[in-house]
Amino acid sequence: MPDMLYVGLQDDEKIAVFALDPDSGTLTKRAEVAAAGGPSVTAISPDRNTLYVGCRTRPSITSYRIDPATGGLSLSGTAAQADAPTFLASDRAGRYMLCAYYQGGYVAVHPIATDGTIGAAAIDKQETAVGAHAIAADPSNRFAFVPHIARIQDNVLEPPKNNPGPNVILQYRFDAQTGRLSPNTPHRVEQGDLVGPRHYIHHPSLDVVYFSNEQGCSVTAYRIDRANGTLSSVQTTSTLPAGHSERTTCSQIHLTPSGRFLYVGNRAPNGSSIAAFAVDPATGLLTAAGHVPTEAVPSAFCLDPAGHFLFAAGTASGRLASYRIDQQSGALTLLAIAEVGQRPAAVLATRLG
Repeated sequence: MPDMLYVGLQDDEKIAVFALDPDSGTLTKRAEVAAAGGPSVTAISPDRNTLYVGCRTRPSITSYRIDPATGGLSLSGTAAQADAPTFLASDRAGRYMLCAYYQGGYVAVHPIATDGTIGAAAIDKQETAVGAHAIAADPSNRFAFVPHIARIQDNVLEPPKNNPGPNVILQYRFDAQTGRLSPNTPHRVEQGDLVGPRHYIHHPSLDVVYFSNEQGCSVTAYRIDRANGTLSSVQTTSTLPAGHSERTTCSQIHLTPSGRFLYVGNRAPNGSSIAAFAVDPATGLLTAAGHVPTEAVPSAFCLDPAGHFLFAAGTASGRLASYRIDQQSGALTLLAIAEVGQRPAAVLATRLG
């Protein structure tokens, strides 16, 4: 049975549906599904039965039922919002949807019904600041973090604007029974000048969480205190190739299921790349494992469920690049480049449930 890959095409207002061969990494287009409102972020339920899509131009969170046999999508509900969701993540039990609202300057928690649809009204809302870029529950489902970038409205295709953002990580406790967030102590993890934490991912077995730094063009590894849910920085390393001088910002961050290799997207007008890192299995510290050129402005990329392939979308090129991951070194080898549509802003791969 093939895996599936879904690409949100923001300007085409569609979701492109591909079958993904788990052995070769070959993509076969199966369908295009209407997604009114500019699909720009995606998430999947823990049982892999529901795809969630956040839309930007007409703010909403839309739920699609995934056919377990074909991977096809059928609309199951749309929850209109006052602001566009910038990041979506179900809690670990699949009862709540945690959302970051960059422009709105807050994070919120929405209930998930038994049919997988999202409740339009948030059951909790925490005011942050403009620039809140992500939120997700930790593996224990007891804590969450909210990274804020260092410059807001920072379009890498334009000169930097003097729009300072909070440049901080906020720490929260999460009550998995009620869906409520509460500020942790300390509440703030302050950052150096223009670091700009953006997205993060937890190591599957170590007490380590990795943040991509949008303006800092770096990745920071933090030790997480399992009892208290607080972060302490242990390593920051650049994501840029040696000698790179073009204006660049980081995007997403992904880790193979084995925890052996980590990848970060570098967005630039002409020199976009994916940075690869090997992860020390004992400490979680990172060692650079190379860079590969990729499509212009890779705001979104993903790994397949087995961690054998990487798929990077060029929001400025309308193309999707496929790479094979070397299982010994983590190095990426280009397999194919395909036209997918206008502004591919979200890419998600899953195994059918």
